[in-house]
Amino acid sequence: MGERVFITEVGLRDGLQNQPVPVSTQDKLRLANALIAAGVRRLEAVSFVHPKIVPQMADAVEVLAGLPKVDALNVTALVPNMKGYERAREQGLKRVAVVVSTTDTFNLRNLNMTTAQTMEASLSVIRQARQDGLSARAYISGALACPYDGPTPVDVVHRMAEQLINGGADEISVADTIGAGNPRQIKDILRPLVAQYGAEAFNLHLHDTRGMALAMAWAGIECGVRKFDSSVGGLGGCPFAPGASGNVATEDLVYMLEASGFDSGISLEGLREAVAIAEQATQKTLGGRILTWMRSQDALKAAKAQPCAS
Repeated sequence: MGERVFITEVGLRDGLQNQPVPVSTQDKLRLANALIAAGVRRLEAVSFVHPKIVPQMADAVEVLAGLPKVDALNVTALVPNMKGYERAREQGLKRVAVVVSTTDTFNLRNLNMTTAQTMEASLSVIRQARQDGLSARAYISGALACPYDGPTPVDVVHRMAEQLINGGADEISVADTIGAGNPRQIKDILRPLVAQYGAEAFNLHLHDTRGMALAMAWAGIECGVRKFDSSVGGLGGCPFAPGASGNVATEDLVYMLEASGFDSGISLEGLREAVAIAEQATQKTLGGRILTWMRSQDALKAAKAQPCAS
């Protein structure tokens, strides 16, 4: 058994939130059940935002209520403010996530607040979560590049991480929100932070817009990080980056890690079933690169099994 790596599946939240085709509660729960059957034990399932802003998340309460009761299942909800936090706490969640973007422009477009205001709102949620006995993850969104202001200076990310950790965040998720980063940036960001706070305090949330997500994940591995976000089938996309392909596909990340000697606890065959459900629900073709290869092997085996012509 290799060293354990922890993957948080964010397809139900980040993957679905911008999908143009409405996805029913029933289909979300079918997908959740398939992911859990595949071995997923960390699930960012919903966000508590205004339904007019993100209609796909309007059924957050129903989704949480319908999730199976599985030992060691760690469910997170994204909460943009204290109102969202209270709704998550009412549902009995033990873990929430907040998000702060790296620039005023991004925060104003995303949450209609400046960076300072967003940071204070996030710290308020984190403080309340600690008081209530909940854990809190903090996303630093646009950590490698802002869709409006360009590349993000490393020291900006370092200062924000320090504020959030000192404010009580249990985990910092360094997010390449638009998939514009590269492995060198990951190392420049993570090495000083890991040296100061320890690798266990950090998670990587990587989008694969430019095909760099797996290379960036490996850079994180080399820095000692063992926690990652991914999205089944590569579900997602970003409204700030036209053509963005969504988060790194869970199946590609699992394959890379398992092939390199790590243990994710997640079954590739199980993920294939989850991808099929996601395709039906979103009415689009999904799947990481490893699924293309697996399908080619299936076709090869089927061809070999055919009887020879006499």
